[in-house]
Amino acid sequence: MKEFLAAALDFILCRITIFITGVRPPQELLNIGDGTKIYYANHASHGDFLLIFVSLPYRVRRRVRPVAAAEYWESGPVRRFLAKNVFNMVLISRRKDPLEALTQMSEALRTHSLIIFPEGTRKMNDDLALQPFKSGIFRLAQQCPDVPLVPVWIKNARNVLPKGFMIPIPLLCELIVGEEIFYGGEGKGEFLQKAQDALLAMSETQNDKTKA
Repeated sequence: MKEFLAAALDFILCRITIFITGVRPPQELLNIGDGTKIYYANHASHGDFLLIFVSLPYRVRRRVRPVAAAEYWESGPVRRFLAKNVFNMVLISRRKDPLEALTQMSEALRTHSLIIFPEGTRKMNDDLALQPFKSGIFRLAQQCPDVPLVPVWIKNARNVLPKGFMIPIPLLCELIVGEEIFYGGEGKGEFLQKAQDALLAMSETQNDKTKA
């Protein structure tokens, strides 16, 4: 019964997300291979991961685990059920040792792809600059150098569910997918800059589309 309910909720939430945000799966995600990957994106709302999640083919998203804050997703029975049974999240506690969190993600990567947000906290304004990336993405890439990282720029998510709002506001969102990058032996600063540049390049692509 629990599995049936989880599958039904997956179907319903995906359709609601697509209806409210108008997001259309980019061809790069529709054609994505089955191999393990790390999808990383800019972070503006608690629903960011859903936009990537629903844009993946079902056969792929069954093997994808969003990484999220335990304190938020364990704060109530509904959120806990969604996190554990529908989205199969990797829940990271801010109170844990960072090495524990890294171990959690590395172990999850043995069987699943991950969706992560390297900025750590949500951005509260509309400018395109990213907050500095946390070192976790570097440590994870360093531990799993054969796993490709896929940059995904999310446009407009912050305005769908502004801080303090309980009900989403219908608004057109868009995902822009970049070229995969790999850890190539760089130091922390160099790798974080490479990862940020790859993601910001997608925001510049969006600007070029708008101007055109």
